[in-house]
Amino acid sequence: MARIILITGATRGIGRELAGQLAASGDTVLLSGRDFDAATTAAAEIDGDVSPIHLDASDQASVDAAAKKIEADWERLDVLVNNVGGIFDYAQQASTADLAVVQQALEINFFTAWRVTQAMLPLLRKAQRARIVNVSSEKGSLEQMVAGVPAYSTSKAALNALTRNLAAELAGEGLSVHAACPGWTATDLGGEGGRPVAEGAASIRYVVDLPADTPTGGFYQDGKILPW
Repeated sequence: MARIILITGATRGIGRELAGQLAASGDTVLLSGRDFDAATTAAAEIDGDVSPIHLDASDQASVDAAAKKIEADWERLDVLVNNVGGIFDYAQQASTADLAVVQQALEINFFTAWRVTQAMLPLLRKAQRARIVNVSSEKGSLEQMVAGVPAYSTSKAALNALTRNLAAELAGEGLSVHAACPGWTATDLGGEGGRPVAEGAASIRYVVDLPADTPTGGFYQDGKILPW
């Protein structure tokens, strides 16, 4: 039976590429975005079973409406990929950072994933051995963290903490939670010089496709464990 996979922020970049890779392997992909027209266009351009979903991850009402639609049309979710992200504040330092920018980064990179996860958990609980994959970054690794991009790195570290917390809470239900780093990828956020989008998406897909008996609470990049 095909997996039903919701990808947030999937109208372009890594999310859209991941949608294409998963659809090509036979999964049912729910391609979501805050701009429904963009989601509809992106879904139509991908071969396979891909459906557009209107989901603004910063708007609770929109998230709740998306959950109701998924429940009505598909009844369950096998995988949730929290892919929404942004604000790479390369020009900032923590000592002088604009805290308004930090708050924006926390909303985009952290609270969106938490908000969507809470709304989709009832649907994930209806599946067998469902999975949540939070798209994080090596910049959020406390062990590897250095100065710079304070809003981005702090928000991704918070997302990693949420990943571990949820993994521990939901382990007894057979629901796994992982973080996946796509690496520096040539997207609107990553800018020029990064690796091809297909490679960044493949790093996330590896985590989506982990065997069901893989221990929960992992942090991966290109199939390898990253330190928290």
